[in-house]
Amino acid sequence: MGIGPYRVAMQRQLLVITGPTATGKTALGVLLAHILGGEVVSADSMQVYRRMDIGTAKPTHSEMGGVPHHMFDLAEPSENYSVARYVREAGACVDDILRRGKFPVLVGGSMLYIDSLLRGRSFSESGDSALRQELNAEFDRLGGPAMLRRLEAVDPARAAILPPGDRRRIIRALEICRQTGKTVTEHDAIERLNPPRYTALLTELSYADRQRLYARIDGRVEEMRARGLVREVEGLLREGLNRSCTAMQAIGYKEIAAALSGECGLEEAFTAVKRESRRLAKRQLTWLRNRPEVLRIRWGDAPDLDGAAAHIVREYVSS
Repeated sequence: MGIGPYRVAMQRQLLVITGPTATGKTALGVLLAHILGGEVVSADSMQVYRRMDIGTAKPTHSEMGGVPHHMFDLAEPSENYSVARYVREAGACVDDILRRGKFPVLVGGSMLYIDSLLRGRSFSESGDSALRQELNAEFDRLGGPAMLRRLEAVDPARAAILPPGDRRRIIRALEICRQTGKTVTEHDAIERLNPPRYTALLTELSYADRQRLYARIDGRVEEMRARGLVREVEGLLREGLNRSCTAMQAIGYKEIAAALSGECGLEEAFTAVKRESRRLAKRQLTWLRNRPEVLRIRWGDAPDLDGAAAHIVREYVSS
């Protein structure tokens, strides 16, 4: 169906399009930006890294459809890009878009980044270096799954959204708990009592049939293989990138790097990429499940972008 131009009453400051990978977030975000006179701001924790395009599903120039896109290619893969840095830089970006009379459309699946930006998350990331060293040593000795189970014992809500390979955030969550006596989830609950930095309409995309979602995810991984994901990872390793850095813990990069190092075969690696992508999708949906304010759109056989855009704009204008 066609959608005409809208004049949006600016009761809310931005739209958020989120949900698992392979659900049409990029295309819907671009369509909404065209309708509303907006610009897209990425909310993906790995699209901030340069030269990591295929495995992060960074939109191509064609997919951007002439819409300005922000928060891509900001850091070298060797850097540890933090949530605090994202909040600072994405916040400045959103403020600039609003100042220019444009409309920010936040698009991505990094729920922690989205939540932190909307709330203006404020607690320090400096931490206790001695304690962090101790926890890093324990991570080396015990491994990610064991440390995630330790976090689950004290902060099950945060543990539920972190993969075992997310060393930095697992350690940070344990560090905060040890330092303050409160979990990250408790800190978040306290911060939610404060007014949010931005008011937003959150929209979650997925498929009504979970198996169809998983099939689309598997198809997305095969597309990445065909586009040259292996070559992309090879290039990063040739640069001398340490496999333990944050960027190389991303799904797709970690598994292919293991195959290229002879720890498994490529077929086994791609099977693992699909499995971990499906697990990530489950964590993303779990994060959003108990958020009553979220507008949920469930596709049938395929996305209906025009219908969804019209529905979202109606919800936005009427709220």
